[in-house]
Amino acid sequence: MTKTIILQSRIEALLFVVGDDGLTIKQLAQLLGEAEEVVAPAMEALRVAFDEDDTRGITIKEIAGVYQLITKPQLADTIQKLVENPTAQSLSQASLEVLAIVAYKQPITRVAIEDLRGVKCERPLQTLASRGLVKEVGRSEGTGRAILYGTTKEFLNYFGLNSIEEMPPLPEEDNGEAEQETDLFMTKFQETFNGVK
Repeated sequence: MTKTIILQSRIEALLFVVGDDGLTIKQLAQLLGEAEEVVAPAMEALRVAFDEDDTRGITIKEIAGVYQLITKPQLADTIQKLVENPTAQSLSQASLEVLAIVAYKQPITRVAIEDLRGVKCERPLQTLASRGLVKEVGRSEGTGRAILYGTTKEFLNYFGLNSIEEMPPLPEEDNGEAEQETDLFMTKFQETFNGVK
């Protein structure tokens, strides 16, 4: 395989894993260890290849500099039933991570969630809000009065809880590293709720 094909496959893998959050050319360049001038044309060539290949059900879309994998518009009828029945959809990894952080740290601002995750979380928050699992529960004090998020009654129903107090306690570990703290959230969250829909 040529270097360009390998680079495109790596881009595709990263876009798939990051899901709804998407990635910018700058983020991709950092993750791939390549110059933006190398990543940008590889991204464009990959997008064109997806668009022109009728055997592929996905393509790449760019919104405000963020690239993400999406289903092709002409396949809307194929996925319509799934979209019309959101309860049949499982939550993405990004949404689960955000939901776990909100559940254990509520009330919490978007910026605080992003500090813990290390990546933007606007899309997962929108997804969770549209599913009725999180909601605005107030505003923080201080400049900007950022929105505070918390879980909903639907969250409790989704996971079969009577109250938020029934969530399993997190182990008492203070390592001071946001990444490890997020991993701790997710491990405990997934252990507890694995398979619960």
